[in-house]
Amino acid sequence: MTRLPAPAQLNFDVLIIGSGLAGLTAALLLAPTHRVALLTKRELSDGSSGWAQGGMAAVLAEGDTLEQHVSDTLIAGAGLCDAAAVRAVVEGAPEAIAWLRALGVPFSEDSDKPGELHLTREGGHSQRRIVHATDATGAAVQRTLLEQLRRTANITVFEHHMLVDLITDRQLKREGKQCHGAHVLDVASGRVRTFSAGHTILATGGAGKVYLYSTNPDTATGDGIASAWRAGCRVSNMEFIQFHPTCLYHPHAKSFLISEAVRGEGGQLLLPPEAGGTRFMPAHDARAELAPRDVVARAIDFEMKKHGVDCVYLDISHQSPAFLQEHFPNILQRCAELGIDITSQAIPVVPAAHYTCGGVLTDLAGRTDLSGLYAIGETACTGLHGANRLASNSLVECVVLARATHDAIQAQEAAPSSQTSAAGRVTELPAWDESQVTDADEAVVISHNWDELRRFMWNYVGIVRTSKRLERAAHRIALLDAEIQEFYAHFRVTRDLLELRNLLQVADLIVRSAQGRHESRGLHFSRDYPVLAPQALPTVLAPAVA
Repeated sequence: MTRLPAPAQLNFDVLIIGSGLAGLTAALLLAPTHRVALLTKRELSDGSSGWAQGGMAAVLAEGDTLEQHVSDTLIAGAGLCDAAAVRAVVEGAPEAIAWLRALGVPFSEDSDKPGELHLTREGGHSQRRIVHATDATGAAVQRTLLEQLRRTANITVFEHHMLVDLITDRQLKREGKQCHGAHVLDVASGRVRTFSAGHTILATGGAGKVYLYSTNPDTATGDGIASAWRAGCRVSNMEFIQFHPTCLYHPHAKSFLISEAVRGEGGQLLLPPEAGGTRFMPAHDARAELAPRDVVARAIDFEMKKHGVDCVYLDISHQSPAFLQEHFPNILQRCAELGIDITSQAIPVVPAAHYTCGGVLTDLAGRTDLSGLYAIGETACTGLHGANRLASNSLVECVVLARATHDAIQAQEAAPSSQTSAAGRVTELPAWDESQVTDADEAVVISHNWDELRRFMWNYVGIVRTSKRLERAAHRIALLDAEIQEFYAHFRVTRDLLELRNLLQVADLIVRSAQGRHESRGLHFSRDYPVLAPQALPTVLAPAVA
């Protein structure tokens, strides 16, 4: 891995934007044959992948089958999954786990069967098939891949570099639908640089920060989804935002997730003592705490509003301290730091925005509507998740689709008609023009609008929706968008401005998608349309600039 200062324009074979599991996997696979630029808008380890606690779903246990994993995924997706995408990821999952183990990822092993992986079970799964590294799987995977990255030649890392916009044939005033690279903000210098590449891969994660309460890191601002939309790509299923049922509720805890696996290991959800302290999930679903996340999140939301309480409680104290230390050391430690002893006390929890099930529409090799542009990971919508993501399918999807994208790039370049060779690429791309802008006079405009956006998205476009709430959200988005577009046109770009611009675009896509779905399905629940439509159809939005 090399780190170099960037001149005005840089030329690479592959430009990867995002350093989570999808981006890191693609970089490591492509580096042996390509000059790779890996961009991340903060530090390399600041993406959402490192925050994932639960694990990676794969059929590895005796008695489990690929068909059962496929069935569980289709059931969770509420009829909206793409069957081919589900099968491709499920079938590729064991090989993805094997690849990660070969790289040295320290997955937890079964204490009774040395050398065999310990498998846990999470909501929506019919079998124990969750491979994990205690309760910090994402961090362990990302740490291992970063170690590999540092030992890999042909990868140039650009930290504190943020995508401004993709460069397409439209910017070059020519016919065609091809991506040639991107304009990128060097956050440290404030300078916008031009990156040219035969292949550009968006791996920027989701958009959880569009909501007031989220389990996501601050980087999850929908940058890839918004930029692909502006470039002319279709997006799909943006109304399906997964709210994790159990985010730690504490004034000094920011976005700390209480893993799905806590319920998988017998944790029970209880009302607060002032509301009776009783267990409530069996009254909402026969699967109780093991119901899919949308069911559990709506149940918690219902009980909180019914009883007028700020949170509910998740109790795992019936397990021994040794069991909790072995399986949930990070949760145990973090709660203890906040004065909560989970060996004897229940954990206060609330739902929070967690995962973007929709995204840039792609095929099963990550290809988008633009030639040379790919999207993988949470940025993309392959159809795997449908109307609700099954727990622990997302990290596996990152690896499986990154591998498929690598294979597609290699196959395309090997084809006799390939247009992606160095000779066939555009070498001189337009520089960023900021001759008509100045430095912003009041940054408070950005922070105020950011706060307003996240609050009304939480109130109007949250777990339970109505047509009136969506209309109100659409009205507020239009007003904010006009203000921010004017700001964008007159002042130099900053990371905060770009993130707000992207969040507004994503918010608009979420609301438009929600308004078009006249039913309640999976993660989209509308009081005005509570009945399931007879036919399950994806929501696909196409930009006017396509």
